[in-house]
Amino acid sequence: MLTKFETKSNRVKGLSFHPKRPWILASLHSGVIQLWDYRMGTLIDRFDEHDGPVRGVDFHKTQPLFVSGGDDYKIKVWNYKLHRCLFTLLGHLDYIRTVQFHHESPWIVSASDDQTIRIWNWQSRTCISVLTGHNHYVMCASFHPKEDLVVSASLDQTVRVWDIGSLRKKGVSPSDDILRLSQMNSDLFGGVDAVVKYVLEGHDRGVNWASFHPSLPLIVSGADDRQVKIWRMNDTKAWEVDTLRGHMNNVSCVLFHTRQDIIVSNSEDKSIRVWDATKRTGLQTFRREHDRFWILTAHPEMNLLAAGHDSGMIVFKLERERPAFAVSGDLVYYVRDRFLRVFEFSTQKDSQVIPIRRPGASILNQSPRTLSYSPTENAILISSDIDGGSYELYIVPKDGWGRGDLVQEAKRGLGCSAIFIARNKFAVLEKSTNQVLVKNLKNEIVKKVALPALTDAIFYAGTGNLLCRAEDRVLVFDPQQRLVLGELQTSFVRYVVWSNDMESVALLSKHSIIIATKKLDHRCTLHETIRVKSGAWDDNGVFIYTTLNHIKYCLPNGDNGIIRTLDVPLYITRVSGNTIFCLDRDGKNRVISIDATEYYFKLSLLRKRFDQVMGMIKRSELCGQAMIAYLQQKGFPEVALHFVKDEKTRFNLALESGNIEVAVASANVIDDKTHWYRLGVEALRQGNADIVEYAYQKTKNFERLSFLYLITGNMEKLSKMLKIAEVKNNVMGQFHNALYLGDVQERVKILEAADHLPLAYITAKVHGLDDVVERLAAELGDNIPEIPKGKSQSLLKPPSQISCGANWPLLTVMKGMFDGLDYARDAQDEDAEVAEDWVEALEIVEDLQNGDIIADLDDEERVHDNNDDEVGWEIEDDLDLPEVETPKVTGNGRSSVFVAPAPGMPVSQIWTQRSSLAAECVAAGSFDTAMRLLSRQLGIKNFAPLKPLFIDLFSASHSYLLAFASAPVISLALERGWTESSSPNVRSPPALVFSFSQLEEKLRTGYKLTTAGKLSDALRTFTNILHTIPLIVVESRREVDEVKELITIVKEYVLGLKMELKRRELKDYPIRQQELAAYFTHCNLQVPHVRLALLTAMTNCYKAGNLCTAANFARRLLETNPTIENHGKTARQVLVAAERNMKDSTQLNYDFRNPFVVCGATYVPIYRGQKDISCPYCSSRFVPDQEGQICAVCDLAVIGADASGLLCSAAQVR
Repeated sequence: MLTKFETKSNRVKGLSFHPKRPWILASLHSGVIQLWDYRMGTLIDRFDEHDGPVRGVDFHKTQPLFVSGGDDYKIKVWNYKLHRCLFTLLGHLDYIRTVQFHHESPWIVSASDDQTIRIWNWQSRTCISVLTGHNHYVMCASFHPKEDLVVSASLDQTVRVWDIGSLRKKGVSPSDDILRLSQMNSDLFGGVDAVVKYVLEGHDRGVNWASFHPSLPLIVSGADDRQVKIWRMNDTKAWEVDTLRGHMNNVSCVLFHTRQDIIVSNSEDKSIRVWDATKRTGLQTFRREHDRFWILTAHPEMNLLAAGHDSGMIVFKLERERPAFAVSGDLVYYVRDRFLRVFEFSTQKDSQVIPIRRPGASILNQSPRTLSYSPTENAILISSDIDGGSYELYIVPKDGWGRGDLVQEAKRGLGCSAIFIARNKFAVLEKSTNQVLVKNLKNEIVKKVALPALTDAIFYAGTGNLLCRAEDRVLVFDPQQRLVLGELQTSFVRYVVWSNDMESVALLSKHSIIIATKKLDHRCTLHETIRVKSGAWDDNGVFIYTTLNHIKYCLPNGDNGIIRTLDVPLYITRVSGNTIFCLDRDGKNRVISIDATEYYFKLSLLRKRFDQVMGMIKRSELCGQAMIAYLQQKGFPEVALHFVKDEKTRFNLALESGNIEVAVASANVIDDKTHWYRLGVEALRQGNADIVEYAYQKTKNFERLSFLYLITGNMEKLSKMLKIAEVKNNVMGQFHNALYLGDVQERVKILEAADHLPLAYITAKVHGLDDVVERLAAELGDNIPEIPKGKSQSLLKPPSQISCGANWPLLTVMKGMFDGLDYARDAQDEDAEVAEDWVEALEIVEDLQNGDIIADLDDEERVHDNNDDEVGWEIEDDLDLPEVETPKVTGNGRSSVFVAPAPGMPVSQIWTQRSSLAAECVAAGSFDTAMRLLSRQLGIKNFAPLKPLFIDLFSASHSYLLAFASAPVISLALERGWTESSSPNVRSPPALVFSFSQLEEKLRTGYKLTTAGKLSDALRTFTNILHTIPLIVVESRREVDEVKELITIVKEYVLGLKMELKRRELKDYPIRQQELAAYFTHCNLQVPHVRLALLTAMTNCYKAGNLCTAANFARRLLETNPTIENHGKTARQVLVAAERNMKDSTQLNYDFRNPFVVCGATYVPIYRGQKDISCPYCSSRFVPDQEGQICAVCDLAVIGADASGLLCSAAQVR
């Protein structure tokens, strides 16, 4: 059984496949009807109007309808497009077991526990016939697929076949008077519409199901006597043919397979059984552990079955339908109908080659699985699942094409996979020993080679090489040298497709495709929501593949798209230009024409073949929002501009590509404030002050205009802005403009007019306007504000301008490949007019009262249009002057302005892309990347202690330059090992502020602080070392080992010092004090510090009366040969005192005889043999309860987290 889809739900009592779409209806015991897409695995809809279990459901063959029947005695007809019930048919008096549409007539047949079968006309919504005769529940009833018959099964132990031919005649309007008279008589006198044709008796208990054969006069039935019976019928009688025994409980449902000569049954014994309908023997049994089966249905056209059980349903196939084939040059060899056939691509000629062995019928799935072909020897290897995996070797006669009757005995053998690896040698996988057997064409073993990993399949990987599929990876293996040439982590690979030049390989899984090189270097991965079926490479290196319902493409960079949809799954054998050759599930060759323009266009863009791109643009073979979005995403907005006619889209693309001219033209058409604002922002970024001014004038944005004039130094227009603000009575605007101009008298005047006399007084006083000061002082009287004394006064002066109004200079660059092309809409003359003069004059009428300045500005615009009649300046054109060459000035901005070159990649981005070291990512400013790396490598989750280190490292890896006053600060990346002779095109790694030598110095400082007894300071120093280690980079592997050793040393000190500081806090808990002192002595410290720890522990235990434990510490202290005489003397005295009374007054959780480590969080011993977990960074040990917590020692990593290990050197990556 090949399970294609499975659901978990309430008990499924009814199932129905849609005849065309990949849908299945499931009616549940809970009263819900579910509509599933079994191809996508999604629930499309649910219908829940029934009250109680729904036992029967059926799709209409052509209409968007389905019918359902339930325990509420109702038959409901639904329209799944409208998502509602259209009407309800009432008439049955008990539970309805099954419902079914007729394949031609507008009829529904229903079976009920009221012992009747009813036939309804769903168009007139009436019951047209009631079939009575059963004397117990009728469990099912169904129409014959072709004839006017109905079969029913009942718990009265009978199967009945009903003739409904007269019902059809009744439905036809008779033209003959005699026919019409006989129909009237039958209506008047109760003529019977349906009669019992046969009553089939033979089951010993109630019959649950009966169904017709789709084409033969056969019926199959299943009953509570656990038997499946086959019946045959003719025109006059019906009889039992055979009985199939094997089920262990009631048979729930049974049917003939629509495409194969088999019977499928399921039962309450939790099994599905497959029977050979000809030999009447069991073929296979599929079991579930806990679920009884209730219903079976077969797809009317495809090789699919579905079964409902106690906890859901499954959609499955009994056999693989993929034809086995092998492509070689211009030929494809494949197997169909027990024959090996060959198809020639160039001539499209299909020939039969030789017959192949017919396997026995003991099990299913015996068709060939793979083919391998050796063109030089004309030999074919056919692998199948027979006998647990076997192969057959055939030599194809070169002159035998087209005859196909040359029977030859194949050479056979056992093996899961068999493929040719050389001209006259093939490899066979022996799964039991995990070996590859290399054999010659005589089927003799030449060599045995053990595989480097547990392998379940082998594929061709070039001459002499194998591609081995392990559980979670694939690897290329050379059996001759016994070398692994490449390895790649993958999901379960089903098929392997090599490119024509054997440089690329596509690894096809159930829902993904991995593209890799011949050495299995990963290129890209594609994920599909539905199953991937096949694929082939075209001549340009594009991988073309099929899913269940699409043909798709995959470019070398991983971009993919749909070429066309499919009605049925196909298996690609070759791609040639715009033609795809493929095999269908019936083993027939199909030739499909496709439009490859889209992926050729994208491939040309990817490979920077802009001549081809330009050709496609000129031919206008592409359009659509998807292509525009793709071009934007890939950084080609200037190309997308050629396809677009919508002005808003053109405007967005023009801004993105920096094409100001097109953006202005589109903004003029759109004439929207938002677009003008965005245009101004982009023009400001490019330094085009004229267009910025034009955009601000269009939006009447006077504040921005004033500031623009300030920074460009245009004092004349700034003065006009002051007058505009005065006319608009905008006091703040007036004041700002006066401030920008540095006009103190105007500012005093504005403040005075706004009744801010104190501010006016201060302004005048500071700037030395004595006459104004006297006048304002008289007005203020006693309220004169005091000016602060003792502070140096500085006047508020406007800054000196950066430039004097001119646009920024543009680089002269080569014209782009696409610049010469016409855009999607023709260039209009208005663009040239706009290019001549961006800026409208802001002339101010001196005597204008407080009116609206906008009206005046509009009048100003109209002046240009109405001045044509005026004489203007009297300049004569007919002067007699000598001819000189005049430099040509192009009028159209589009032909003279070039796109500035694209900015280079920032050094920080190069650092991030090249490095997998967290420190270098931090230096580049990519904190997120660094945090992900540290989380993956060291299990770090708490980044709060690292934040100041991140900031320090980033700041120290950059220098900052100030160009001029109002320009932003320029950031410069500092590279490690840079010299003046370094190449500007080669970027070195970042200069880092943290180094290993610094940490060694800090370590020595920590030692000194520990010796001096400054334990808190020592703990801070050691903790800082632990926090800094993830952010250092060393050069050699030897230094990497030293860094790891430093972690171990510092971890021991941090743990020991934390315990000692904790001990000093616990003055009221002497027992715990002694325990912590004892544990401290087991930390791996320097000898002087061990002596101090032992002395402390000895003293504490001796004072508490634990003489035995104190004596142990005294011995250990003496073993260290203490340099301070007093320490040795004290230890010897303790030993003498303890020998008199070798006892402990209190019991401690401390056994010095049993080796242990100390838990870093709870400070309890973890003795040898007890379970513990560790920190992935500092390796501190913890009791299992601490799993998932932040490590208490390093305060960074999650205890027990998976981590790959410290990465602090490029040497580790290499």
